[in-house]
Amino acid sequence: MIELYYGPTANGQRATVILEESELPFRRHPVDLAKGEHLAADFLALNPVGMTPVLVDGEGPGGKRIVISQSIAIMLYVAEKAGRFIPGDAYRRAQMHSWLMFVASDIAMTSGTLFQLTLVGSEPSPPHMEHFEKRLGRFFVACDRQLDGREYLVDELSIADFALFPNVAARKVLIDRYGPMPNLAAWSERMAARPGVARGMKP
Repeated sequence: MIELYYGPTANGQRATVILEESELPFRRHPVDLAKGEHLAADFLALNPVGMTPVLVDGEGPGGKRIVISQSIAIMLYVAEKAGRFIPGDAYRRAQMHSWLMFVASDIAMTSGTLFQLTLVGSEPSPPHMEHFEKRLGRFFVACDRQLDGREYLVDELSIADFALFPNVAARKVLIDRYGPMPNLAAWSERMAARPGVARGMKP
C-alpha cells in the first residue's frame, strides 16, 4: 500500500492528483504545516528536509520499501508504476520531460515565490510582486501557445498536464489579468472535469 504525506499546497496536490488518476491504492496522511507537523521527528525520519509531499511505498521496486520526496519525482514514480501518463513515443516523451521540467523549475518556483512574498513581512514589496507576476504571466502565455490546436501539452494526456494544473488553478486571477488565454482556459476546464483530478484537488 502506498502512503502519501502531504500538505495543502500545489506540490501536495500534484501528488494526490497523480495517485487518484493512476488508480493505484493509497492512503492519505494530511500534514498540518501551520502546526509544524512537517518538522516533527517522525516526519523528519521520512524526509530530513522537512518538506511535503512524501510517498512511502511498502511494495517498491523489487518488493522493497521506498521513500520518495519531491512532487515531480513522486509523479514520475507513480506514473511508471501504473504504466500510465508517460508517452510511449520517444519524441512525445522527450517533449513531456521538457514541459515537466518547465513547470517544476520555472512555473512552480515563480508561483511559490509569489506565495512567499505575501508571507514574509507585513507588507509585500509591490515591485517584487509585479516582477514575479509578470514573469508567471509570461510563462502561462507560453503554455497557452503550446496548447493552440492541442488538447494537452504534448498532444496526449501526460504527467506534464497534471503537474501544471494546480498552479493554473491557484493563479486564475493572474491568468485573467494577463489574458486572454483561451487555449489554457479550455485546457483547464478539461482537466478540472476529470474525476481523478477533482478528487486529487480536494484537501
